[in-house]
Amino acid sequence: MDRAALALAVDIGGTKMAASLVSADGTVLGARSVPTLPGDAETVFAPLAGLIRETLAEASGRPVVGIGIGTAGPLDLVEATVSPVNILGWRDFPLAPRIAELAPGIPVRMAGDGMCAAVGEHWRGAARSVDDVIVLVVSTGVGGGLIQHGRLISGRTGNAGHIGHTVVDLDGDPCPCGGRGCVEGIASGPSMVAWARRQGWAGESAVDLAAAARDGDKVATQAFERAGRAVAAGIVSAAAIADLSLAVVGGGVSRAADVLLPPLRQAIAEHAKLGFLRDLAVAPAELGNAAGLVGAAALAFDPERYPSTLRLA
Repeated sequence: MDRAALALAVDIGGTKMAASLVSADGTVLGARSVPTLPGDAETVFAPLAGLIRETLAEASGRPVVGIGIGTAGPLDLVEATVSPVNILGWRDFPLAPRIAELAPGIPVRMAGDGMCAAVGEHWRGAARSVDDVIVLVVSTGVGGGLIQHGRLISGRTGNAGHIGHTVVDLDGDPCPCGGRGCVEGIASGPSMVAWARRQGWAGESAVDLAAAARDGDKVATQAFERAGRAVAAGIVSAAAIADLSLAVVGGGVSRAADVLLPPLRQAIAEHAKLGFLRDLAVAPAELGNAAGLVGAAALAFDPERYPSTLRLA
C-alpha cells in the first residue's frame, strides 16, 4: 500500500460525531467533532456531512483509500441503515449510502462503534498480539466487539459482540434497550449514577461517582463493585462461549479503572473456574477516545483482516 495513503474515519455517537484522516500506521491526523443534534434525520446528518467534506478536503491530494464508519447501533448491514438508541432522529437511516454520496468512487465500510473500538485496540492498541479477544466500551452505554482467530466477527446483522446486552441479572433493572438485567443497565455511567442516587448519594455524574469512590464513599464504592461484577459476568459468559483469552475494557467509565477493575477482576476469578477460562486476562484499553477512529480506519485499510462489514463502492 502507498505509504502516503489515508483513510477517512468517522465515529458517530449519541453525544458527538467525529471525523479524521488516518494514516496507514494508525496515526489520527487532527480529529475534529461536532455535537450530535436533536431533531429529524436531516438535522442530525447535516453537520456530519459538513464535517466529512471539510475533513476530505484536508487530504490535499494524498490518496484516500476508503471511508470507515463506526456508529452507535443497532445497525443493519444488509440494508446499510442505522437506528441508534441514542439518536432518535435516525430510524432506518441510510447512513452509509448518504456518506458515499459525499465521496463518489471511494469505498465505504461500516460497523458498530463497539466493533470499531475492538478493531482499533486489536490493530494498534492493547490487543495487538492477541487473536481471541473481546473489547468493551463502558460509557453512556456498554458496547463491544469480538475478534476471533485474528478477525472481526460481525455476525448475521452486524451486531455481534454486543456484550452490553448480555443478561446478567434475570430480575434486574430495566435497560434502555427495553429488556432487563443487561450489563448496560447496571454498569453504564448513567445506570451507575441512577442506582447510587436511589441509595441516597447526592452527586450528579459518573466522574463525581468515581471521585467519591476514591474518597471512600460507601454507596459510590458499592456502585463500582456492582458494575464490576456485572461487567465480569458478561466477560466470563462471552469467554465461555467464544473461548477468549483477553478482555480489554475502554470507554469513559473505564477511566476510573482504579475503582472499576479491582472488583471486576475479583469477580472473574470467582466465576471463571473452567480450565480453559483460568488464564482469562483483563487489560485497560490503550487508545482512549481514538479507538473508534483508529478502528474505523482499519476497516478501510485492512478489509481482509476485518471483514464482514458493509461495503459500498
